[in-house]
Amino acid sequence: MIVKSYEIQKKIQSIIGNNLFLLYGENVGLKKDIKEFIKKEIKAKCNSLEVLSLYENEIINNEENFNNLVYSGSLFGETKIITIFEATDKITKTVNNIYDKYPENVFLIFFSEILDKKSKLRMFFETQEKTICIPNYLDSEKDLEIIALSEFKKNNIAISREAINLLIEVSNGDRNNLRNEIEKIKSYSFNKKKIELDEIKLLTNFAGDYKSDSLINECLCGNISQYKKIKSELYVNTINQILLLRILSNKIQRLHKIKGQESESSNLDNLINTSKPAIFWKEKPLVKKQLAIWNLDELNKMINEINNTELLCKKNPQISKFIFFNFFSSVCKKASNYS
Repeated sequence: MIVKSYEIQKKIQSIIGNNLFLLYGENVGLKKDIKEFIKKEIKAKCNSLEVLSLYENEIINNEENFNNLVYSGSLFGETKIITIFEATDKITKTVNNIYDKYPENVFLIFFSEILDKKSKLRMFFETQEKTICIPNYLDSEKDLEIIALSEFKKNNIAISREAINLLIEVSNGDRNNLRNEIEKIKSYSFNKKKIELDEIKLLTNFAGDYKSDSLINECLCGNISQYKKIKSELYVNTINQILLLRILSNKIQRLHKIKGQESESSNLDNLINTSKPAIFWKEKPLVKKQLAIWNLDELNKMINEINNTELLCKKNPQISKFIFFNFFSSVCKKASNYS
């Protein structure tokens, strides 16, 4: 049975009448919130509770131990909640066996990344009568704004609208990221009741991670002036060149995938909106521009060039920064010529 994330609170009484839950999707923070809410409701209905966690590979490597956890009584409470992380289709048969026996007072919560419609695990949880399947998509800007405002109000911290917008931007659509940034601010503020925008920028590493992502996007769009500006800010700092090359590679792979689907669809916006992993709303116009600039042949060449550049950086650490930025500059110039 499919339940939308926003329906959880309204339907919680009927939901916890079931023992098997699948929380899938890219929103880590939302999955954690839903898990904690389910746990709280179950705890309110029982005298004692044992909470356990496992990873899928632990179950596959020792299924007997997992069966003992599920089917044997609890040493510490009358009810068990077992969370299984990194669940994939590999565990579908095990889940099916548990469903057939349906042990009482044992709640199993499976955490998965993005699962497509053909996923056996997702289909099982969506179609069975006594299972709950909850998609966890990225938070909207409004969702994140409500969370941020509530947290700052609760802690009596005054913060500007610009600062809220910045926090939303760096959270990349995940409330878990947002809360991590808010925790930094709360620790920093101590008894300080007003935090300035410049302080927020420093606390969120705005000039670091965010600038690095901007460097890649401006580079792929061929925006030479913006690229040079960001490059000058990053050049004086220590950067993880290999990490940024791999982020660039992921973005190229994403463009390649969407580009390959263009011939099958007349609606580019729909392809971008349904892309998995989801594209954050502020990045969508940039992705659209990049798709207009780069063709499949050039994207294929770029993948090889990224691999060669990474190898050169590793072999020549003394001049790796020069190699790295020289490559990025050539990509930006090429994109500028194409556009």
